[in-house]
Amino acid sequence: MLKSSPLAAVALTLTLFVTNPAAAATLEVDPNLPSYQKVQGVSGNLNSVGSDTLNNLMTFWAESFRKHYPNVNIQIEGKGSSTAPPALIEGTAQIGPMSRAMKNEEIEKFESKYGFKPTTIGVALDSLAVYINKDNPVEQLSLPEVDAIFSKNRKGGYPRDIQTWGQVGVEGELAGMPISIYGRNSASGTYGYFKKKALFKGDYKDTVKEQPGSASVVLAVTEDKAGIGYSGIGYKTSGVKAVALSKSEGETAYEPSYENVLQGKYPLGRLLYINIVKKPGEELSPLVREFVKFILSKEGQEIVVKDGYLPLPANIAQQQRALLD
Repeated sequence: MLKSSPLAAVALTLTLFVTNPAAAATLEVDPNLPSYQKVQGVSGNLNSVGSDTLNNLMTFWAESFRKHYPNVNIQIEGKGSSTAPPALIEGTAQIGPMSRAMKNEEIEKFESKYGFKPTTIGVALDSLAVYINKDNPVEQLSLPEVDAIFSKNRKGGYPRDIQTWGQVGVEGELAGMPISIYGRNSASGTYGYFKKKALFKGDYKDTVKEQPGSASVVLAVTEDKAGIGYSGIGYKTSGVKAVALSKSEGETAYEPSYENVLQGKYPLGRLLYINIVKKPGEELSPLVREFVKFILSKEGQEIVVKDGYLPLPANIAQQQRALLD
């Protein structure tokens, strides 16, 4: 069960989500998710600051929410997960989307300001994808190979640095081409998550071309036949393909599918979060409460699917709604 803090134990025990086989079978939302019910007295301004990965989702959620409440104004800024905690602490945002769990030091700063910990709510699932150009014949990679491509340290244990596509079995023109590596900057939660999980906490190579957002990474790989990059599955386009990944050399590689994320087989499955300021024993403002309830409703999770991400099973969504009480 997801906790409001610090969520380290939840970071990827995604096998919990296989408790609903019906939800795992397809990309349709769980039929047991509740429909959103409009209430009275919801109005005002809501500011969201944080994750670029969640930027489009937040925009779509806001647009649909405003159909229920035309007098609500929602401003969204998505420059990276690391911008969320300061915005919540400074009071410039009521919603802090993040593609990773808060770090201990971020929680401590929050608690120092408010006297209690942030409430962290899982809102969707993501299979963080390793993208290559659609014309690249590579179908799968191991995490140690990904590490040897992206990292200068090779903490994953791969025996040599990987600099060309021929080193992972590509033949023909592409074989001798240097691999062009695209990534995010350090403000990105995806940057930190990829560093921890795919680089085994190693350091990125100096040759990684940092991009300002997820869409920019995917566009760069689309335009570069020798390119490779990473971003959330919601940013996948026809110009790239997401390779299957295995946890180690010689193991089965799994596609970044919903079922593989639910069952914990895909090694870069993750939760996406929003963080809010909720004082224990006090009710949330109607605007924040209803917006989060909308996200966790059937309608909200249908938007998750439309944006290319993976919806929460009903039992997990219910656990998240309980954090609002």
